Amino acid sequence: MESQVRNLIGNGTTIKGDIESNGDIRIDGRLIGSLKSNGKVVIGQTGVMEGDLSCKQAEVSGVVKGNINTDELTALKATSKVEVDLNTKQLLIEVGAQFTGKCTMGQQSTVAMPKQKIG
Repeated sequence: MESQVRNLIGNGTTIKGDIESNGDIRIDGRLIGSLKSNGKVVIGQTGVMEGDLSCKQAEVSGVVKGNINTDELTALKATSKVEVDLNTKQLLIEVGAQFTGKCTMGQQSTVAMPKQKIG
C-alpha cells in the first residue's frame, strides 16, 4: 500500500544524512545525502541536494549534484541546475534548465540490474 504522506524540508533547513520514504517529498532547503522515495520528489527553486536520488518521479527547480534514478518521469524546470548522471523512463527539460552529465532513458533501473560476473 502506497503512503500518501507528504514530507517537507523547508527553506533554511539543512539535513545531513540519508532519507528513505514511502511518501512524496519536497525539498526547499538543503539535503546532503541520498534520498529514496516510492513517491514523487520535488526539489523547489531554493532546494539544493547533494547526493543520489532514487524515486518514482522527480521534478527539479533547484540544484542537484549526484545521480538521479526515476522509474517514470524526470522534469527539469527552467530554473534547475543539475550535474548528474540520470536514468529515467521519460525526460522533460524546459528552456533555461542547465543540465550537465549523462542521461540514459527507457531502460531498467541500474539499481535493479543484476551484477555481471567477470571472467
